[in-house]
Amino acid sequence: MTMLRKFWTVAAVTVALCAGSASANEYKLGSLQVGHPWTRVTPGKTGSAYLSVTNTGAEIDRLVGASSPAADKAELHTHQMDGDVMRMRPVQAIEVPPGESAVLKPGGLHIMLLGLKAPIRVGMRVPLTLRFEKAGNVDVELSVETVGATEPDHAGHKATN
Repeated sequence: MTMLRKFWTVAAVTVALCAGSASANEYKLGSLQVGHPWTRVTPGKTGSAYLSVTNTGAEIDRLVGASSPAADKAELHTHQMDGDVMRMRPVQAIEVPPGESAVLKPGGLHIMLLGLKAPIRVGMRVPLTLRFEKAGNVDVELSVETVGATEPDHAGHKATN
């Protein structure tokens, strides 16, 4: 193999690897775009998943469920004030209107992971299947952030309160 051919082979492999990692935390399903799915480190049996869903289509869709082999059960939840106490409550679905985004984040809408089969640790990738009413299912991987994270680590720095 000539030196020039080796160079182009290495360059092509490098571009392919970079392209794959650039989109590793964004997923597309029809007119829905799922961005930056993540979770926090948890030593116990319960965790939460966060992400955004953007609807670029002309029809409303709804996130109606989720599942993960890492947990016995996944439920859609929201936070609501009950007097002076913030409580989590299950919801049947999360609407994603056309041209808008639904953002699942700490202190708001989120996915509860119940009955975790093992503690979640930094460096893990946690599989999660999202079920949409119209678009169907999409498999994503949750990146794992530190305990106090309030959003995913996009720039190499942990985001905390």
